[in-house]
Amino acid sequence: QAQLQRDEAQRESMAKFQAREEERRVQRQHWVQEQHNALAPLQELEQLLERADVLVQNLAPGAAERLGLGYEALSLRWPRLIVCDISGYGDSGPYAKKKAYDLLIQSEAGVLSVTGTPDFPAKVGVSMTDIGTGMYAYSAIMGALYQRERTGKGQHVSVTMFEAMVEWMNHPLMYEHFGGKPMQRAGPDHAIIVPYGRFTAGDGKDVMLGIQNEREWAKFCDKVLGQPELATDPRYDNNTKRNAARAELIALITGIFAKMTAEQVVAKLDEAGIANARMNTPVEVWDHPQLKARNRWREVDTPAGRIAALLPPVTNPEYEVRMDAVPSGPDGIPARPTGWNLARPRARRTITHCWRCLRTPMAWRLRPRSAGKCVGSIPMSTHIPTRPPSCATS
Repeated sequence: QAQLQRDEAQRESMAKFQAREEERRVQRQHWVQEQHNALAPLQELEQLLERADVLVQNLAPGAAERLGLGYEALSLRWPRLIVCDISGYGDSGPYAKKKAYDLLIQSEAGVLSVTGTPDFPAKVGVSMTDIGTGMYAYSAIMGALYQRERTGKGQHVSVTMFEAMVEWMNHPLMYEHFGGKPMQRAGPDHAIIVPYGRFTAGDGKDVMLGIQNEREWAKFCDKVLGQPELATDPRYDNNTKRNAARAELIALITGIFAKMTAEQVVAKLDEAGIANARMNTPVEVWDHPQLKARNRWREVDTPAGRIAALLPPVTNPEYEVRMDAVPSGPDGIPARPTGWNLARPRARRTITHCWRCLRTPMAWRLRPRSAGKCVGSIPMSTHIPTRPPSCATS
């Protein structure tokens, strides 16, 4: 009886051991598959880098180096490669690991403190941090490409969202640091120049205008307000005094504009040579006569059909930017963003990129327009295990 009990216990122990071994075997297979899935994109990315000129990545600080995609590692294999790193705060300093989004950077860089009304700060209505950082990256890459033409060597450039916005905050920073007083939020009006901002006409429509010097102030008083004596009125005869009397001066101007329509106000301002603008909505901008007169609209194909699209704002008489179809992403979702294809008569080259480029590394390739298909971008794993799960012998 005792022997039977020992045999039964041994069988149970063996069964548990075999179950543990099977579980570990499955874990090892899973780890191997994860490794394969993680490394496959890297292999595909390496194939892109063989013919790429520029690699742009905006992974978390340090992630590119852990994946072997840092400039030092890549430049050993591809010495002509240009690597552009985009991050929130850079790879050093106390904020290096801090998450960064457009609105948060606007706040951290002080943009919100100088935007809005006296009572309420406000964010800028467009993604200025994202756009501004992208433009700095674009100009840095163009400079690096030019430098490579002279030296034959690749370049490593980096741009941070925070430093891009601090650069744009140069005037408020200087004003407050050296002036000793904070810049006041003034809504749609200029913070320190009067009159410069929004005025409502008698038909309820708004007109923006700006006076930049005393000569314009005299013309404005004479030709627009019909009160030339205001130009020499000791209460308003320079901008410092006008700024101090901001409320009463704006009320005076608004009272005069209340007797005219917005069109009449604009006509008088144009006749006097005073800078002005209408406060347009996006719908009104879409139908803006200036865009139509300059033939800025084109049509492009999308997965949802043909749509109108604006030409980029840079015009060169030697070529027109080629507006290709918007490619489809996964499940037919339109790709974003599309590349600019510059069709020059002689050196036809294309900068191309893919819908994943805002989230993952991407390879830019300058190549003949005839080969102008998107080189694609590879989704990268941000975590690759360094060792398999523990095995029976560990």
